[in-house]
Amino acid sequence: MVIFIGIIPYTFAEHINSVDQILLPKILDENYVVEQFVAEGIPNSPTTMTFLGDDILVLQRYDGIVRLVRDGVLQPEPVLDVSVAKDGERGMLGITSDGTKVYVYFTAADFDAGKAIENRIYRYDWDGKKLVNPILLKTLPSDNFYHNGGAMTNFGGQTYAVIGDNGNYGRLQNKDEGWKNDTSVILRIDPPGKYYAMGIRNSFGLTADPITGNLWDTENGDDSFDEINLVPENFNSGWMKIMGIAENQTIIDSLPKYGDFVYSNPEFAWEKTVCATGIAFSTSEIFAQTDRVFVGDCNNGNLYRFNLNEQRTGFVFNSPELQDNTLNIDESNEEILFGTGFGAITDVEEGPDGFLYIVSLSNGKIYRILPKEFVHMPESKGDYPLGEFSEIIAYLGIILVISGVAIYFIRKSRRVKLKTKDFA
Repeated sequence: MVIFIGIIPYTFAEHINSVDQILLPKILDENYVVEQFVAEGIPNSPTTMTFLGDDILVLQRYDGIVRLVRDGVLQPEPVLDVSVAKDGERGMLGITSDGTKVYVYFTAADFDAGKAIENRIYRYDWDGKKLVNPILLKTLPSDNFYHNGGAMTNFGGQTYAVIGDNGNYGRLQNKDEGWKNDTSVILRIDPPGKYYAMGIRNSFGLTADPITGNLWDTENGDDSFDEINLVPENFNSGWMKIMGIAENQTIIDSLPKYGDFVYSNPEFAWEKTVCATGIAFSTSEIFAQTDRVFVGDCNNGNLYRFNLNEQRTGFVFNSPELQDNTLNIDESNEEILFGTGFGAITDVEEGPDGFLYIVSLSNGKIYRILPKEFVHMPESKGDYPLGEFSEIIAYLGIILVISGVAIYFIRKSRRVKLKTKDFA
């Protein structure tokens, strides 16, 4: 009896590998479920990912390794290994792709966990097995361990990258004097060009709306006001004079003039910082969220969903509290909250299958969100989905194991008592 009970969770464990896979994040929209896409975890804190067809390349922040996920399986051998600094916000920071061209942003060091040299952006060729033919496209400051940015995106043949202030405060940070090149900016990387935007404190999220081509970013505030921004060319994000929505035109007019860069308010702001990170547009009809923007946060493990307006230039809200495009500390986030329990989200991507993929730095996992109708019940041995059905079976198995162990020790205890009584 006890042996039979023990077999149930053991057999199930062969399919899900570990109990922690059962403890999935929660999607608050009942039409969707979340599953762990890669059965085994991603070691050394995954940061960002990119798709190459159906394959995924994912960065390991602390050891400078790029891993390949093929058919949902983490391949054993790295496709790239470089030496990176790992202190603070340094490390393997960003990846994007354009066809077989792959761009990687990292903080270089002479050896892993060594002293930072600088941030570097390389372009590689993907040969189906490895990243080869490295070409150094850009070196960037890494004077300080914080605000190194790293997010990248590609749209229309143009590759962009973002870096924060890196602890520098001058004209690119809306000060009257002082200068440090390539800080607080969105850069045109390939082909190279002049600054696309300036005045950015730090950013971990950069993407383009595939319908309009408009660039969007997430930006981290200081003690308050993280932002989501529509980023037109020559955009000034306002740091370090403005974070959040400026209601006083005098404050906007007080910004120092730098080139043709123009300030505009964010499309959304959190008064209490959440550390907004990955941002992605959904275009898939099968995902049925074609007018939505999804944003992850690092502080709370939340995934947010925003409804676009008709022009796709901002958001619309039903809640009167959000009509000012700001979630204040005493207001509810219920309308925009789509999922919880993801840990420290570092990337959000739409996959070629039309579903949404989430990278969790703290959990070391890649999750996939899909409509319920795409989750199937097991048809044969070894065909187990990691959805609600799996959770129920796994929990039952755990309960049965505990019960079996308890019964075993109770019976053993009774036998010992009986033997003791016989010798009394």
